[in-house]
Amino acid sequence: MPEQPGRNAIEVRGVRKVFGTGESQVAALDTVSVSIRENEFFTLLGPSGCGKTTLLRLIAGFDFPSAGEILLHGQDIAPLPPFKRPVNTVFQNYALFPHMTVAENIGFGLEMLGKPKTEVKARVAEMLKLVKMEALSNRRTSQISGGQQQRVALARALAPQPKVLLLDEPLSALDFKLRKEMQIELKRLQHETGITFIFVTHDQEEALTMSDRIAVMSSGKILQVGSPWDIYDKPAERFVADFIGETNFLTAAITGMGNGKARATLKSGVTIDATVAEGFQPKDIATVVVRPEHAKLTSGKGDLSGTVENIVYFGTDTHIHVRLDSSEAFTVRQQNTRSAGCGFELGDKVGISIGNDAAQILRD
Repeated sequence: MPEQPGRNAIEVRGVRKVFGTGESQVAALDTVSVSIRENEFFTLLGPSGCGKTTLLRLIAGFDFPSAGEILLHGQDIAPLPPFKRPVNTVFQNYALFPHMTVAENIGFGLEMLGKPKTEVKARVAEMLKLVKMEALSNRRTSQISGGQQQRVALARALAPQPKVLLLDEPLSALDFKLRKEMQIELKRLQHETGITFIFVTHDQEEALTMSDRIAVMSSGKILQVGSPWDIYDKPAERFVADFIGETNFLTAAITGMGNGKARATLKSGVTIDATVAEGFQPKDIATVVVRPEHAKLTSGKGDLSGTVENIVYFGTDTHIHVRLDSSEAFTVRQQNTRSAGCGFELGDKVGISIGNDAAQILRD
């Protein structure tokens, strides 16, 4: 039975990880604290070198923190070696045994734990059914596809029923369509097993698609933790807004504040209302952010005006790149319909209307 959400599965408290000594010392993690709930699909998201894989390795026990605590259900596991932690890891390269069959790979960890043969056989059958691999149980893993290998790696990691499953960018080697399919499969597996999944990726869309909550990381720190909607629609600062999806940045002068709103005068001279995070006091000059889908292109007047520089068709939508009269760049995302074209051409003079509550002022 899946465990009920509510209490924390993993608590990371003030963890630092330093590599090197003296002047060559580098802090891969800089006093990181985060709580990950039971039965949660939690994603560590950030660019290469931000510390997300280092944090995963510390939870797994492949490395030890320089300072701080890592708790599993309230017990400090930081000093414990990997084999004494009820935690399993799925690696980017899967690390399967090519000379073994699918079933033998799945049962290997159980055999190493000394489980009875009857129990191993029953558990392997259960895992084969879970990942829909029953028909390939006797085939060697060197004879199956990349997507099938990924399923075997998942089944092997899930077989011992770990409290937490760590996934270090396991989809990165798959092609685009298969990666999309496996995103849905991973979420299904997490839901059916009730095991806490901690997933590492640099792919923003992947994180938004799969996660219950996301931690956005940069330079060894966690900048924001929240639901996919919170991270995308209410970013805490400029880095988060810039890293998650496409964003327009406009320079503005702040002329007034009140009720969580700021009056922002753009370079064009137009004044708009922008939301401001609670407790944040912007300077006289601030950066206003607007998501491309929260603005509308018009052939008439708008809050902004400019010239169409580029039109990029993406199938489901079209991105129209505009050079504003203020010389700033601005992108509008327009949902496609069955009618051909987006209604605009290169060189067109256009207006841009910004929707209510679309503009935000964030920390730089």
